[in-house]
Amino acid sequence: MTATAPATGATAPAPGATTAVPRTPGEPAPAAPGPARSRTAPAWVWALPPVAVLALAFLYPLVLVGRQSVTPDDGGGPSLAPYADVFASEVFRDALTTTVWLAVGSTAGCLVLGLVLALVIAFVPFPGGKAVARFVEVFLSFPSFLITLALLFIYGSAGMANGVWTGVTGAADGPFHFLTTPWGVLLAEITYFTPFVMRPLLAAFSQLDTGQLEVASSLGAGPVRIVRQVILPEAFPALAAGGSLVLVMCLNEFGIVLFTGAKDVTTLPMLVYSKAILEADYPAACVVAVVNIVISVGLYGLYRVVSRRAGA
Repeated sequence: MTATAPATGATAPAPGATTAVPRTPGEPAPAAPGPARSRTAPAWVWALPPVAVLALAFLYPLVLVGRQSVTPDDGGGPSLAPYADVFASEVFRDALTTTVWLAVGSTAGCLVLGLVLALVIAFVPFPGGKAVARFVEVFLSFPSFLITLALLFIYGSAGMANGVWTGVTGAADGPFHFLTTPWGVLLAEITYFTPFVMRPLLAAFSQLDTGQLEVASSLGAGPVRIVRQVILPEAFPALAAGGSLVLVMCLNEFGIVLFTGAKDVTTLPMLVYSKAILEADYPAACVVAVVNIVISVGLYGLYRVVSRRAGA
């Protein structure tokens, strides 16, 4: 017979387990092990690379422009004489006026045309409506000079419209010469920037509760009243956000004015180009650039406020 070991109340410790060391009475308990120290770098260390890139690529050139704007060509220390000379110039005042009215006029035209086109695409069923909505998104990626070039092919001095006119009437010249005037620049900017208003409007219309439209229609409201009292209040934030964005972009537009060949249309960006490249008057060019930057940043702040309230 095999001898059996007597059973005891003690249990053998598992392999690898730590055996507790008995403490003598009055001995303080050992401190609980604390969490391991984190070896992760501080947050400001991770912020250094992007801040350095921004400082070198964007802030440093802006600082150079600002410093040059207070450095006259005749040498000496910093002076506000370049600002006084530019502000007293009639060319600068005309350029500022032209820039503002073109930007405001283009924005107003884009708001009206964009609202009408967005209403038609969103609420008037027709074949290919979804394809048109997708094309609006693709249109946003087109360069501005491409639209201007297309308008030149149609309404330019040697464009299609003048060619048809001379072919039908036998005249030596056609009647369409407005592209080289401020109205041509206005038409080109409205044509190019209208989709920037339509895109947020179409997004807002897609979230509109169609039940409200059905209830308003069942109560006898006509299409105009439905648009005014039901659709517009819901779409106003998106309309305001799109209009603010278009206003900022029109204020800084350079390619459209250049490609239309409107020699009598001088905006602030065109004046910067003229002073810096054609006249080599760098202090004056930097002064105009600083003014343009200040106006743009102010309008961009307005755009951000409107977009935040609109949830865009």
